[in-house]
Amino acid sequence: MTKAELIESISSKIDLQKSTAERIVNTIFDDIVAALKNGDKVNISGFGTFQVSDRKARTGRNPKTGEAIQIAASRSAKFKPGKTLKDSLN
Repeated sequence: MTKAELIESISSKIDLQKSTAERIVNTIFDDIVAALKNGDKVNISGFGTFQVSDRKARTGRNPKTGEAIQIAASRSAKFKPGKTLKDSLN
């Protein structure tokens, strides 16, 4: 499902204009991103948890040449599904 499909689904299920549904979806995503940028954990009960993971700098290899390269430290978002989501998939 793409973001556009999600917006379409919400607008049809709740009988909203697409522009309103798009603002709702964008606001939710913006709030999740803002919380993660602040280092907060985002817990959506019954769905799952988003949190930031810090990756240390390390040495890697260029698979094409085999040359050693430095990979910079970075932050990444991780998602852990909740029990309700896991149970609904199995």
